[in-house]
Amino acid sequence: MEISRTDARILGIAAPLRMSGNLQGTPGIRLISPFAELELSGGTIVAQRHIHMSPLDALILRVSHGDSVAVAIEGSDRRLIFDNVAVRVAPDMRLEMHIDTDEANAAGADAAQAGQRW
Repeated sequence: MEISRTDARILGIAAPLRMSGNLQGTPGIRLISPFAELELSGGTIVAQRHIHMSPLDALILRVSHGDSVAVAIEGSDRRLIFDNVAVRVAPDMRLEMHIDTDEANAAGADAAQAGQRW
């Protein structure tokens, strides 16, 4: 379960910053909806910001899987440079940066916002 840092504070959960899928030793969470309840014994994280890309994108951008880059989010009145953006390369991926709602709000970004390697 990926939650934002703000969500973690509000819920009182010490969710660590991790890459998606790195869930060992993470806290649980209880989810409640009008239809059901689900209690997870672990797996709650704040997702590390990252960029998905194909091998061709990685070649063009001169990066490799596991690298860390900085990305400037421009086009809003709150330009921001994100450091420590993990690079994830796989044949089935397309070029797309994943940030959480806290990070997007800080940059004044929306889903269609463009970024530039810094």
